[in-house]
Amino acid sequence: MILTTRSSLSAVALAVGGALRRHGIPAVLTGGACASLHTRGAYQSRDMDFILVGATTQARLDTAMASVGFVRKGDRYVHPRVVFYVEFPRGPLAIGSDYRIAPVERLGRHGRALILSATDSCRDRLAAFYHWNDRSSLDVAVAIALRSPVRLATVRRWSIAEGFTAGFAEFLREVRRARVGRRRRSKPSPRRTGR
Repeated sequence: MILTTRSSLSAVALAVGGALRRHGIPAVLTGGACASLHTRGAYQSRDMDFILVGATTQARLDTAMASVGFVRKGDRYVHPRVVFYVEFPRGPLAIGSDYRIAPVERLGRHGRALILSATDSCRDRLAAFYHWNDRSSLDVAVAIALRSPVRLATVRRWSIAEGFTAGFAEFLREVRRARVGRRRRSKPSPRRTGR
């Protein structure tokens, strides 16, 4: 696939995921780019974090990325015609203290990639809120819960196990508040008739 200035985040993520797969490099898309996919673009990110879930060499990674036009520049891969860049943060693949992450496969006409599920992407954003009090990450977690199927019972159990019961309660309040706001905006206003 040829990537251009008009390539979407989804197209680039799937192209990179496909290139990694073809070169035998298992990796999972995480972080803000994954959140962007699960919010259907309500949240935007320019960086794509892929966590390697197996051993590989730098040369093999460089070759895989070059196959879709990316070149290594410092700690990231850039493409001359794409606004997104790719990084490979040090693993392991985990959310808080949970290492039992089961990625899902995202398929599209541009390829396929392993990504965090919507539930795990939501937990990933909540981890930033819980540990660093990052309110913008709370907002993104709420956006994921509104736009993608998130298993709230799973998020609740994980939050309790991580020691953030109060943080989960705040997240749930924000989800409920956002849902009420969406319902109010979607109701048609009553028509007035002249007499």
